[in-house]
Amino acid sequence: MTRLRALTRHRLFFPLVCLLLVLLLNVVVTVATTGSPGPFFQISLTNGALNGPLVTILNRSSELVILAVGMTIVVSCSAGTDISVGAVMALSGAVSIWLLGFGELKDNGYHVESYVVPYAVGLLAAVAVGALCGAWNGFLVSKLKIQPMVATLVLYTGGRGIAKVVADGQIDKVDVASYKWLGNFIQDADGHNLMPIPTAIFIAAAVVAVTAVVLRRTALGMNIQAVGINNKASRLVGLRSNRIVLVAYIFCGACAAIAGIIATSRIGGIDANNCGKMLELDAILAVALGGNSLAGGKFSLSGSVIGAVTIQALTTVLYSINVSADQLPLFKAIAVIVIVVLQSPDLKPLLQRAGGVFRRLALSAKRAGGPA
Repeated sequence: MTRLRALTRHRLFFPLVCLLLVLLLNVVVTVATTGSPGPFFQISLTNGALNGPLVTILNRSSELVILAVGMTIVVSCSAGTDISVGAVMALSGAVSIWLLGFGELKDNGYHVESYVVPYAVGLLAAVAVGALCGAWNGFLVSKLKIQPMVATLVLYTGGRGIAKVVADGQIDKVDVASYKWLGNFIQDADGHNLMPIPTAIFIAAAVVAVTAVVLRRTALGMNIQAVGINNKASRLVGLRSNRIVLVAYIFCGACAAIAGIIATSRIGGIDANNCGKMLELDAILAVALGGNSLAGGKFSLSGSVIGAVTIQALTTVLYSINVSADQLPLFKAIAVIVIVVLQSPDLKPLLQRAGGVFRRLALSAKRAGGPA
């Protein structure tokens, strides 16, 4: 009983239970459509690439995992969310493609057939743009003391507009084969896959690993939690809380840029209207689903990663039962409400009081119904 109680109180228990329930729901849908649970767990090697529902879920959740990592740091540090990450994805991707083609505008937008600057320069430019957007958000939050959601609302509305201006309002395309490597598979000159696992999974794993090492091997992780728990107290003990918050938002912006690179690489271009659209809600949901308090303080990167994979698995099963893309935000919003309510510190005492009332009513009814 003691071990079971310790297990249920572990911070990853709730995220893992949610993931298992969603995977079980996927299995049920698979059985209903195919008559067997086998196809959901089936992984095959075709043309040097691993294929299967589980691989697809991990692959498609890569951008969200990266966004969730950055969002986790921001939430823990500032007790607020960055709702501009989707727009920053679009802006970073648009700037990268514009720079790679160096503004070669054609009748139907930018059509990059060869790199004008090295590919690495385009990638670094995208990350720099994302970090610059994060620095702007961090300045508003840390220096001007604007509420995080209000501060990031500026880029939430304006960032995508700037991306459309950079892309000239068109869907820009890149026809260079190497541009699609980061969002798909790395290939040789003959088009054969050099690795069976999608590149985006490696990028997401690298971001998570590097972030975890930095936060655990340095004092940064502890300082972020200290600032998130009590900003004023952290300043009194000598921590530069404003600088820590600024660094957190810069990191979140850089993560959004990396996610934007993957998203544009998947389709070989940029659609500023749809790139990263509504992913800010998914990132916030992943953080909450991972057992992290939206009020700031202690955080769990592993929980956020599990939350991101869970959301992608939920998206997969919703599409499987013919839920349209326009209806997805409704289901995710309901999930956010449920998770926030379950994490409320007042919920347990409220349930205990309600349970006490019901027990007293049951006891009174039992006494009233007894022999005179």
